[in-house]
Amino acid sequence: MPLSDSASTFRVGVVGAGMMGADHIKRLTQTISGADVSAVIEPDAERANAALESTRDATAYMRVEDALEAGAVDGLLVATPGFLHEPVLLPAIEAGIPTLCEKPLTPDPESSLRVLEAEQAGGRRLIQVGFMRRFDPEYRQMRQLVESGDSGELLLLRCAHRNPQVPDSYQQESLINDSVVHEFDIVPWLAGSPIRSVEVKFARRNPLTPERLREPILVLMELENGVLVDLEMNVSIQFGYQVTTEAVFDSGVARIGEPAGMQTWRSGRFSMGEHADFTTRFATAYDAQVQAWVDAARAGTTTGPSAWDGYRVAVACEAGVASLGGGGQRTIDIPPTPAFYA
Repeated sequence: MPLSDSASTFRVGVVGAGMMGADHIKRLTQTISGADVSAVIEPDAERANAALESTRDATAYMRVEDALEAGAVDGLLVATPGFLHEPVLLPAIEAGIPTLCEKPLTPDPESSLRVLEAEQAGGRRLIQVGFMRRFDPEYRQMRQLVESGDSGELLLLRCAHRNPQVPDSYQQESLINDSVVHEFDIVPWLAGSPIRSVEVKFARRNPLTPERLREPILVLMELENGVLVDLEMNVSIQFGYQVTTEAVFDSGVARIGEPAGMQTWRSGRFSMGEHADFTTRFATAYDAQVQAWVDAARAGTTTGPSAWDGYRVAVACEAGVASLGGGGQRTIDIPPTPAFYA
């Protein structure tokens, strides 16, 4: 339901006060219009208290059920690890609360289906999945170019997703579930076609890669419309954070994600700054994503990637992990989109 008073502030409960949650709390407090943080749902008292310091007048809760029972929120922004999403999403759906859920929807297709079933049983779309690249200005430009046909038919997508390093919690399957997960959403969105198959190949190992990981990897995707995609996934590149995409058309090429900012020439060298992490590379996209969610929720509607999009990505991730483990090329079989999400 839309807010009865258009001047009312949309009260957001942020679930999880780690790095991502803290970033969203800052965004909601300082950048987003029409919303404010009313609750921080975080069982770790130290994290919760630190998060509260950056809000105006929020209350801390141990569980999402506590915030819902207190009537403290109009919407939820979920920023916990993926395996904790389902226990938050199901009570939120039952309470009829609009929810922006950071990727992934859930870590596997089975739990994603349970969320889909709950949302459909409630009769109303409530979930937006946080695939923020769809809100990035450069990705939107590239999609418009593909749709316009101004450069002809899209033939290939050449992607790179590079991190300087990753934390100790990042494991081998994280290459797919925490990183390639973004490409599994944005590539079909750009090309206008679902993924038909995925295959992971291993490059020569980077000697700077932690012992627990084997990378970089090359992820090959075939789309149903015949477009071929290659993605370099590289998480020990050291120099900075870089996400680029090159689209090859029948009569042109387009590229996004190149460094921007001041260029310097000094001592016979040219240099240009690069991003250190996702918080700066996609700052504009995160702002636009959260603002769009708030605006839609206030109006009683939804926007952006749906729970169905989250399910499709979960299926692709399962296939990607299987290929990562030596499964070769894996076919991705997704049923037709339910009318509820069409």
